[in-house]
Amino acid sequence: MSGLTHFDAKGDAHMVDVSDKPVTSRIATAAAWIRMEQATFDLVTEGKAKKGDVIGVARLAGIMGAKKTPELIPLCHPLPVTKVTVEITPDASLPGLQIEATVKTTGQTGVEMEALTAASTAALTVYDMVKAVDRGMEIGGLRVLLKDGGKSGRYEAK
Repeated sequence: MSGLTHFDAKGDAHMVDVSDKPVTSRIATAAAWIRMEQATFDLVTEGKAKKGDVIGVARLAGIMGAKKTPELIPLCHPLPVTKVTVEITPDASLPGLQIEATVKTTGQTGVEMEALTAASTAALTVYDMVKAVDRGMEIGGLRVLLKDGGKSGRYEAK
């Protein structure tokens, strides 16, 4: 399976051997959004949700998600995550929240999966915290915005 590093010559899934790769500084940023009804948006942004500070809890959940990525994604390497930031910004035009997660490490492989996991975990946490008033929320836009470090160099989404 040419080009797919998580498959061997027979087509069996395996964890990529990164032992010969140099240790370099690496960073990745991922984004997602969660759309909700206007009344739900107002509850969240005014801090009136029954379960508490939705944005604060979602931010912490995103950080925890990044740290637990190798426990969730079978072929991810456990990495020494050195920094995780999760920014959650209200967006009245959705209405909903824009989520951006950035993860840093110094290691032998990238942190794109950690950033994606952080963004998606934050969005799922928002859903969990306000689903009692809005089961129709929609999560979308999950993607890598930036990846830098390592042999493949820099990637920035267009």
